[in-house]
Amino acid sequence: MAASADLLATTLVVLLLFLALCGALVLVTVSLRRPRGVPLVIAASLVVLCLIAVTVLPYNVPLLFGAILALLGTALATVGGDPFTRWVLAVADGGRTAEGSRGGILVELMSENSAPRQEEILRGGLTIGYLERLSAALGILAGFPAVIAVLVAVKGVGRFTELATPAARERFIVGTLASLLWACAVAGVIRLAIW
Repeated sequence: MAASADLLATTLVVLLLFLALCGALVLVTVSLRRPRGVPLVIAASLVVLCLIAVTVLPYNVPLLFGAILALLGTALATVGGDPFTRWVLAVADGGRTAEGSRGGILVELMSENSAPRQEEILRGGLTIGYLERLSAALGILAGFPAVIAVLVAVKGVGRFTELATPAARERFIVGTLASLLWACAVAGVIRLAIW
C-alpha cells in the first residue's frame, strides 16, 4: 500500500512538473518576438513554483521521466532566457537603448577630433546568450555548476574592449545576470527533480 502511494505521488509530481514546464515554454515562446511582461512573469512564477516543489517534496523522478524533463528543461532554459533577458533589459533601462541591425546596441561615441557618432556594440549577443544558457543548463544537469564561472570569465574577456561606455557595461552585467538566473533556475528544477 505504501509503495502504491509513493508511486502515485511520484507520478503526480512528474506530471505537474511536466505540465508546468510545458506551460512556461509555451509562454516564453509566445514572447519570443516581442517580450511581454505578463506571460514572462507567469512563466517565471511557474519555474519558481517548480523549484520550490522539487526542493520540498521528497520524491525523485524515475530515469525515463527524468530524461524527458531534462530535454524539456534544457529547451526552456535555452529558449526562455531570450525573451526573459530582453524584457529585464528593457525594464532596467526604460526602453531607452536602441538596438542595432546586427543584434547589438547603438551607443553614441565621442571623439576629440570629430562629431559624436553612433556605433553598434555588443553584436552577437543573441547567439552568445543562447550558447551561454545552453552551456549553463547542461553544466548544472551534468553536476558541473562551476561551468558558470568559466562562462562569465570567457564572456567578460571576449567583451572587454566593448565595455567602454556605461550603457554597454550596464547592459552586459544585467543581461548576463538575467540570462544565467533564468538558465540556472530552470536547470536547478530538473537537477533537484532527478537527483
